[in-house]
Amino acid sequence: MKCLIPNIGSTSFKYRVLDMPAESVLAEGRFERIGQPGGECADYPAAIRKCIASIAGDGKALNNLSEIGAVGFKVVHAGPLNNSQLIDDELLAAMEEFTFFAPAHNPPYIAAIQAFRQELPGVPLVAVIDTAPYRFMDEAATTYAVPYEWREQFGIRRYGFHGASHRAANEHTSALLGRKNLRHISCHLGGSSSVAAFRDGVAIDTSFGASPQSGLPQNNRVGDLDSFAVLRMMKKLNVGPHEMARILGSQSGLAGISGTSGDMRDLEQAAAAGSKQARLALDVLSRAIRHYVGAFLLELGGVDAITFSGGIGENSAEVRAAVLKNLSGFGIELDENKNRAASGLGAISSENSAVKILIVPANEELIVARETVKVVVEARE
Repeated sequence: MKCLIPNIGSTSFKYRVLDMPAESVLAEGRFERIGQPGGECADYPAAIRKCIASIAGDGKALNNLSEIGAVGFKVVHAGPLNNSQLIDDELLAAMEEFTFFAPAHNPPYIAAIQAFRQELPGVPLVAVIDTAPYRFMDEAATTYAVPYEWREQFGIRRYGFHGASHRAANEHTSALLGRKNLRHISCHLGGSSSVAAFRDGVAIDTSFGASPQSGLPQNNRVGDLDSFAVLRMMKKLNVGPHEMARILGSQSGLAGISGTSGDMRDLEQAAAAGSKQARLALDVLSRAIRHYVGAFLLELGGVDAITFSGGIGENSAEVRAAVLKNLSGFGIELDENKNRAASGLGAISSENSAVKILIVPANEELIVARETVKVVVEARE
């Protein structure tokens, strides 16, 4: 089955066509600055039409569009719906209901799904929901200390995100080490970052909470914050919930601390040039990652493998070194030379390290494709 896997950002559209189950990549591409000045596409329907035109026809990956067996989407937030499933109106309604929690993710995905419905009528559209790996977490790990009715009536609970990336890292690590009985801490670090804990292939905890604005500080999203600090600033600034959500979701995080950029490359360059705020942003991020690594180390009762994925996790030797500093007492020893020279998949732990430390490039699209095929095949049976 040939699967088209779109990866949709707030202003970007990436795609990959995979031939399953061989898992070979037939085509891939990306469009940036959608709907913005200088961008290639005015909106998501235009980007989708351009994507379809680039993959099907003479001399292209597919002879015609009828070869597309399914389109698989990484859906970020659909509240209580967390199993991979064919997309229907109920799923879209759930995404709409939880848009406040995922304002940078749900609206463009909803728009893209509706556009694909029009452009590829009859082709199965599958949602692989990002919260899925965390559905087995204990209720104590997903419950906030607020009136319990909030959980039951309004879905106020911890959900977790980056599920496809963490699952891919866990499955790849298990295959590399030749064992499934792993205690694994997965660090997905990029424009959006999180940490997840796996025991025997099952996610038992995550740094994310009810929304992708929680957990670690993100590029321009806040991360963990005392709720009463938010309420106080709403009074001080005389702003309502939507304006405060905009501030926390687009003017905070590493960019908010540095006062300039939340991009790791800019921050490392500015810190090297003497910027105290850029250095502080880097230190806050490293400390937050260490906080969750430490918590999960305790919860797992030890750790067998720690992995780094994502743009920062795969490319920033400085961040990896800061996160794993002085942990030899826990059997975690980074090889500094390997860490500095690392490029792509590989081990960066020392020969004496009891814990395997790996860089595992993110591969969300493969997980989405596998789940998409599974859903379509089951629907046909």
